[in-house]
Amino acid sequence: VQLQASGGGLVLAGGSLRLSCAASGRIKTINAFGWYRQAPGKQRELVASISGGTTNYSDSLKGRFTISRDNAKNTVYLQMNNLEPEDTAVYYCNMRFNGWDSVWGQGTLVTVSS
Repeated sequence: VQLQASGGGLVLAGGSLRLSCAASGRIKTINAFGWYRQAPGKQRELVASISGGTTNYSDSLKGRFTISRDNAKNTVYLQMNNLEPEDTAVYYCNMRFNGWDSVWGQGTLVTVSS
């Protein structure tokens, strides 16, 4: 089972980006998707997660990010609006599947310039 993340890049403050993460392989059940980020010198932190129809967000995002999923494509998205320089980080997707298994994507770099 693999996750392929894409959509990162360089954007000006106030701009938007949409990250995608597609799962492939032998997947019976997807229990949850999550987006995490790790800024230079900091620990990896949870940005948002989605399990069934329930979403969860970091309080620090102030409603700027939206997580969604396409079940038919086994893909999760992260729409990021009004980006700030503090959002600069490598963004990782994670999937919990088949009950107890977990897999990470390779990470995609988001750079927000002021």
